[in-house]
Amino acid sequence: MAANPVAEAPRVETHPQVGVERVAVVGAGSWGTALGLLLCRNGHEVRLWGHEEAHIADLLVARENRTFLPGFPLPAALLPTADLAAALSDATAVLVVVPSQFFALVLTQMAPLLAPDLGVAWATKGFDADSGRLLHLVAQEILGPRELGVLSGPSFAQEVARHLPTAVTVAASTAVYADRLAELVRGPRFRAYTQDDIIGVQVGGAAKNVIAIATGIADGLGFGANTRAALITRGLAEVIRLGEALGARRATFMGLAGVGDLVLTCTDDQSRNRRLGLALAAGKPASEAMADIGQEVEGVVTARAVHSMAAKLGVEMPISTEVHGVLYAGTTPAEATRHLLERAGRPELDH
Repeated sequence: MAANPVAEAPRVETHPQVGVERVAVVGAGSWGTALGLLLCRNGHEVRLWGHEEAHIADLLVARENRTFLPGFPLPAALLPTADLAAALSDATAVLVVVPSQFFALVLTQMAPLLAPDLGVAWATKGFDADSGRLLHLVAQEILGPRELGVLSGPSFAQEVARHLPTAVTVAASTAVYADRLAELVRGPRFRAYTQDDIIGVQVGGAAKNVIAIATGIADGLGFGANTRAALITRGLAEVIRLGEALGARRATFMGLAGVGDLVLTCTDDQSRNRRLGLALAAGKPASEAMADIGQEVEGVVTARAVHSMAAKLGVEMPISTEVHGVLYAGTTPAEATRHLLERAGRPELDH
């Protein structure tokens, strides 16, 4: 019988050098792999966990993530594993990079394996799929008292893997932990800023995906640059209203996790959410479009959460409402556009 590469994968050295972190990156998709490459470039050891043994076996054999991030060899300091306990064993830092709909499940699996004084950070952009809550509230409930942090901002996985200049924001439960996380990922071409608005950073990173679907639809319908600029601007206003209702600071949305990530996701076809919008405009059902994309499209789940939160909080979010209608209520892209254009006029800055 052929050897099992998952079972026989070599263990990394258990006593890293001074200044070297052992980072558990939980999630072996494109973004988790790109962050693993970044951390290795920064001199750290990485255990990259994925739940599918066949996928991890392929990473171990090919030394490349041929499924989600092809073309980037995995360095010797990066060990793929399907064993969550092994990934977390002796970890000095943890970075969760799984789709938001699996965030609570994975944290529940992690909870008994974590040292009580080990902080947990994530680069997941979304809300809890079941409750619609912000992810730090989910983490607090599942993991108990510990330091928590989030990394967000305009950052396509492939460009980070290519070592192209990138800037992100790190927000955390304490300034000390935010600084530590920023220092962990900061490199010659990866700039990490810090702040303490963990709510705003999460809202910006999640809600912008819904607006990106809308801009993809508009571009797919041939509406042009004027429409795209209007949707980005008015979409930002919606994200700010939701963020403030949840306790975020308005200024956060003027930064990398707000307008920065919004512009990136709405204007470049590397964005899976934008590509979904383009496909919807071409008449493809959402399920078929997502199958073609082949990876999670966070805006689909987020659209439902945003719609529910907006209704509960009394926040007006017309663009997000129409995206929800296209995805879940049978509204056609043309109908959604007409609904937005037929809205009554009002002062711009009061709404």
